[in-house]
Amino acid sequence: MALVSVIIPTYERPRRVARAVSSVVRQMFKDFELIVVDDGSAADIRAALAPFTGRLTLLTHKKNRGVSAARNTGIRHGTAPFVAFLDSDDVWLPDKLREQMSFFRQHPDAVACQAQEIWMRQGTRVNPQKKHVKPNGDIFLPSLKRCLVSPSAVMLKRSVLGEIGSFDEHLPACEDYDLWIRLSCRYPVFLIDRPLLVRHGGHPDQLSTRYWGMDRFRIQALVNLIRSGVLNHRQRQGAMAELRRKCDVFAKGCVKRGKMGEGEIYFALPEKLEAGDPLFLAKVSP
Repeated sequence: MALVSVIIPTYERPRRVARAVSSVVRQMFKDFELIVVDDGSAADIRAALAPFTGRLTLLTHKKNRGVSAARNTGIRHGTAPFVAFLDSDDVWLPDKLREQMSFFRQHPDAVACQAQEIWMRQGTRVNPQKKHVKPNGDIFLPSLKRCLVSPSAVMLKRSVLGEIGSFDEHLPACEDYDLWIRLSCRYPVFLIDRPLLVRHGGHPDQLSTRYWGMDRFRIQALVNLIRSGVLNHRQRQGAMAELRRKCDVFAKGCVKRGKMGEGEIYFALPEKLEAGDPLFLAKVSP
């Protein structure tokens, strides 16, 4: 049995997924199984991956079900005790898996670690802003504001996914934010403070370009987590404060766009959550 299940979800990205797969094949650490999940592409993903025949398992969804479903299919199919994700437009540096497995050998009680990354936008290297600086260890409170873990950078013990659950297939976007806050409220997420991957952004097919008001999905993730009852008092206070902030910003955006009814719902949401109103809370499900 391999030590690491590497999972690459892809949709309509034949050339990019071939580049991503190539970066996995070139890893210095070789004890992995590579699972690519084609999420219902019309493009011929199999042909694009033909040069890697025998080096990977290709799973195919008959129709497009979303990135969460694709990653979850890979998780279910894999058998290794560690899981690493790679988005199909990103690329790992050759020592990525080696460095993370070395970290876990040195820290056997850890369940998750991530690495620094190089950002490329439309072919040009860019520097992350200060707000995107990755914390180390207890990252829960800073992660409430924005997603501070990227799937391509993280490695997890499979056992932790059995405990907290996998990606939420009801969320069409911000599914990574949802998973990381569920993880980080329970466990530290450690940082290897050197870049081990290249993230490529600025593509027109990225999820962040498809939806207006991405905070609606982060709001849903926060509501779900607060209602789960797993947060301690300090964590719940932080989550409620961030929920109020996100609801206020999103509601004002709704009003600005003439969506008065939707705005009223989000203005009222934090108080309705505190009151435990299940019928009202059903209105904000994505």
